[in-house]
Amino acid sequence: MPHPLLTQNQIDTYQRDGVVLIKGLFGDHVETLQAGVARNMAQPGPYASNNDKAGETGRFFDDYCNWQRIPEFEQVIRDSAAAQVGAALMQSETAQLFHDHVLVKEPGTSMATPWHQDGPYYFVEGRQTVSFWSPLDPVTEATLRCVAGSHLWEKPVLPTRWAKGDAFFDPAPYMPVPDPDAEGMDVREWHMEPGDAVAFNYGILHGARGNTANARRRAFSLRLVGDDARYVERPGPTSPPFPGHDMRAGQKLRRDWFPLLWPQN
Repeated sequence: MPHPLLTQNQIDTYQRDGVVLIKGLFGDHVETLQAGVARNMAQPGPYASNNDKAGETGRFFDDYCNWQRIPEFEQVIRDSAAAQVGAALMQSETAQLFHDHVLVKEPGTSMATPWHQDGPYYFVEGRQTVSFWSPLDPVTEATLRCVAGSHLWEKPVLPTRWAKGDAFFDPAPYMPVPDPDAEGMDVREWHMEPGDAVAFNYGILHGARGNTANARRRAFSLRLVGDDARYVERPGPTSPPFPGHDMRAGQKLRRDWFPLLWPQN
């Protein structure tokens, strides 16, 4: 049976389109996540960035892989329904933590989150993946935008560095970053309340506009993998890098670094 927050239609939509809205997934955890984001911004981790880009205004803070040092994040990751819901969406028996990610756009931040797929940055491949993007403030224009069905494209999209715009890897195996608006693609986006979540496959092309509102836009992302996820070698350093992981191509992610969240022990 699907989780009470989830319908069979949403599971079917996720399997077909690679993206679906889950209302209230983190609704009971918004204040805890807000406190975690405040702690994260006051104590940035080694991967933190303000995405400084020439000609852009405002501050676009992002940081990832902090659940082990930000207690609020670990509490929500373990206590929320996200892992159970994620397993149902992925049609997986298990849900394993990959990493967390915080993205904050202060008022007047002009920089858009560039169109990208998460998968090409990661050292994991598989059909059963899910990323949850949850705003901690009401969002309209600065909400997440996803291209439905892009997880089924024949070629992945070239990963780039957000601030510099240059290629992360050699472009040979990848397709150029498209312009979904100019090309008339099926872009899904929603007005969202704090605690709502967009669930999307790692292969979904997505991005977000700048924040022209007079309030900040805080978002918490949680990335999970399912039964068929395996470690894969990329043609260069991955993001996140996870140095010293000692995994080999074809292996499942090591559970001492990437804990099993569902089923719960």
